[in-house]
Amino acid sequence: MTAVETPIPAREQAVGRPLAIVLGLLTIFGPISMDLYLPVLPALTAELQSTTSVAQLTITACLLGLAIGQVVAGPLSDRLGRRTPLLIGVVAYTLTSALCAVSPTIETLIIARFVQGLAGAVGIVIAQAAGRDVYSGGKLLRYYGRLTVLGGLAAIIGPVIGGQLARVTDWRGVFLFLSAVGVAVLVASLVIFKETLPANRRVTGGFSHTLKDFRRLLADRVFVGAVLITGFTYSAIFAYLSGATYILQGMYGLSPQGYSFAFGLNSLGFMVFGFISGGLSERWSERGTLTVGLIMTAAGALGLLATALLHLPLMAIVLSLFTMVSGVAVTSPPATSLALKDYPDIAGTASSLLGLARYAFGGVAAPLVGIGGANDAVPFGIVAAASAAAAVLCLALVKGQSTARAE
Repeated sequence: MTAVETPIPAREQAVGRPLAIVLGLLTIFGPISMDLYLPVLPALTAELQSTTSVAQLTITACLLGLAIGQVVAGPLSDRLGRRTPLLIGVVAYTLTSALCAVSPTIETLIIARFVQGLAGAVGIVIAQAAGRDVYSGGKLLRYYGRLTVLGGLAAIIGPVIGGQLARVTDWRGVFLFLSAVGVAVLVASLVIFKETLPANRRVTGGFSHTLKDFRRLLADRVFVGAVLITGFTYSAIFAYLSGATYILQGMYGLSPQGYSFAFGLNSLGFMVFGFISGGLSERWSERGTLTVGLIMTAAGALGLLATALLHLPLMAIVLSLFTMVSGVAVTSPPATSLALKDYPDIAGTASSLLGLARYAFGGVAAPLVGIGGANDAVPFGIVAAASAAAAVLCLALVKGQSTARAE
């Protein structure tokens, strides 16, 4: 058993710019894995003689891998430290990205994508947990704001690069590019990333104690509320990632390059509003900022549903997507801070549940978008609106006092 049963005071460490940059780079695993190949997803569907809904399972498989991998990597990093699990995860990500590139069928690609997600999950959870190791207070909020900005930057770079890669290579070349990204992150991690969790701050104990940590977290209504809000808002995001490429290219006639720039506009909103949210949460209120973000998310999602039902023009769907995506960005820093700030002793475990909700909920939502086929946007609008409504309902949970803080 661990000697620490209640949260220990956060001990802020000196953080140099190189380490801060590497922590930021680790956040690109999720967005870059999802976004880079979205412009070539229709071509992938045709080459592997698949259907829209089955091809979207390549997104679902990666999302589920990202979710499950974090549940494993988070608790392990609380016990073994951050560096060793990170290096293993980055190596595995590099190799499985190459395996995706040589997949002969849609079924093998789905399996490879799941394993790629498992490996990529390590970088995401380590970035959140290591940030909690070295930051506290306002700096922690600003850090989570930067993570949101970097996630949006990766989302901008991903489709734009993917659209340009589509001009010179096929979808297999896109996965080879992801493998090269893994190599670059591995080198940066080996050279710069030092252990952020000293041995005397690590948790000891086996599987039973991990379950005890999970029960402790799930007994906290603020933590649960923040996790559920994150999960539901990211359901809307991943519905967008899954369905927008078919809707914008198939229904509205955009080219892969045109889609990549439309996607980049929304991702720019994600970056800008994520940056604003970090500062606003610190200066004003975490819960107030979270409420504003949920209002924006719901407004955009309802706009998408109206656009689908009334067959409104391209500008309507672009504005609705921009509002929804920007709203999710506003919710991300305060929700992450509310979930993690009271648990410095089990930051990896807490981060893993946050990541589980984000990617598992998204993995469920993604294939639902394709139920009506590539030329029907109504399921997309329904999934987005239902996800936003559920997130708003969960806001009541975070209005109370954290169990950890009360103790």
